Amino acid sequence: MNPKIIAENVNSIFSLPEIAMRINELINSGEASSDNLEEIIIHDPALTAKLLKLANSPYFGFSRKIETVSHAISLIGHKELRNLVIATSVTSTFKDVPSDLVDMEAFWYHSVTCGVMAKLFAVQTNTKEEERFFIAGLLQGIGKLIFFSQYPTESKKILSLKDQGEAAITNAELETFGFTHAQLSAELLKQWQLPSSIWEMIEFQFDPLNNNAPIHDSCILHVAVNIANSIEPCASRTVSMDEIKPTYNIEAWNKLGLSPEVTQTIIGKTGVQIIEMLGIIKPEALIIY
Repeated sequence: MNPKIIAENVNSIFSLPEIAMRINELINSGEASSDNLEEIIIHDPALTAKLLKLANSPYFGFSRKIETVSHAISLIGHKELRNLVIATSVTSTFKDVPSDLVDMEAFWYHSVTCGVMAKLFAVQTNTKEEERFFIAGLLQGIGKLIFFSQYPTESKKILSLKDQGEAAITNAELETFGFTHAQLSAELLKQWQLPSSIWEMIEFQFDPLNNNAPIHDSCILHVAVNIANSIEPCASRTVSMDEIKPTYNIEAWNKLGLSPEVTQTIIGKTGVQIIEMLGIIKPEALIIY
């Protein structure tokens, strides 16, 4: 099997909504202006409402209320706009995934947690263009959904190992398909023409110190996803660093130079942002609480 071929074959099934594709193409062209981006967005009232809610959420923390799309674009920028448009639309992209293999509300809860945490780690480590880490965290697991939908029998066998931890799942994917869901996720994002600065860190999230990897970025995503795997989907639960099993690559952790105290603070900040983001992009997932 080849992740590129699989991604090409499912791109017609799991494609971005038209408005997200138009905005992505316009930004990729280098000819995007705030005016023509606004023109596209305001013709979709539901998207407009979601973007304004996001712009006014704790995720950004702007001191003044943002009431127009043009104001939102001027503050958050074109790249963050693309990320938010994709975030608000991608949850409706993956349909008819076998319910006996995945609880989609729990899946998107976890994905948002990964995204929020990855961005906070990027901010803490003064990483450039930190906004791309949210979308990387959000989309790093979509390869699993492709496996579930296209290879349900094989996926069911792999999921039988889930009590043995994420490493067992990843190894089983390699044995079964020859590649991981992270590599498949990256291939689909290539098909969607997302920037390499997003899909490359996803591709190497399980091998962040690979010579071909964007090492710093991949280390951030690697650690963020690992910690997110340890967070229970319950609003009343506070996760301590002592409870997180150190299954992440220790050298990757050391690369970030974050103390347990700083990391605990980051974990504490995720809660409000997760709830806020879920309430806007996937309200159904709040039923977990």
